[in-house]
Amino acid sequence: MPTADIYNLLMEKVGELDLDDRVFGATPKPWLVHEAVRAQLASRRRGTADTKTRGEVAFSTRKPYRQKKTGRARMGTRRSPLLRKGGVIFGPHPRDYSFRPPSKVRKGALISVLSSLLSEKRLLVIDDFPLPEPKTRLFHKAVLKLGYPTLTLVIPGRDPFLERAARNIPTVRVLRQEGLNCYDLLRLKNLVLLKDAVPMIEERLAGKGSRLG
Repeated sequence: MPTADIYNLLMEKVGELDLDDRVFGATPKPWLVHEAVRAQLASRRRGTADTKTRGEVAFSTRKPYRQKKTGRARMGTRRSPLLRKGGVIFGPHPRDYSFRPPSKVRKGALISVLSSLLSEKRLLVIDDFPLPEPKTRLFHKAVLKLGYPTLTLVIPGRDPFLERAARNIPTVRVLRQEGLNCYDLLRLKNLVLLKDAVPMIEERLAGKGSRLG
């Protein structure tokens, strides 16, 4: 069973925590991570690109020139895609790019990332993150003591002080445990977990009813 040392904000060891090997000791599966990240990025696409077909272009319906005796190809409308400012053939139209992988794939991807972070020593567990007021300066000063230039901080539940204080720091992301995702974990490279968030993550990914075999 993997274990993790518990530190305070001064980077002093204050305890030790046993981790669920089904979540933090699994064999990484990169193809699951790829699928989860691809789905997450696809859902962020706006899909608003649009072009006008020949039926939507604003032109007169009058025949541009007579059918015969011009030496040119016959033409029935100025809206033809063959003419300048005419309609577009097979152009983009508003669409939804999002797709949702199966639950087992999403959970397997998160487990792969968490296991990799632990094995690469890029995962840190801290006992608490007390912040007297929601000031970015105070938060950033505390983060620098942890020794990670970029990190995702996972908290067990709503914390207005931490969430507000971290909003303007591009290299730090504060997530509630239910919002844990592969993209942010890979983008910011290091993971800091509050001690109380660990059992919640384990229950969510490997607990009863998780459908992980």
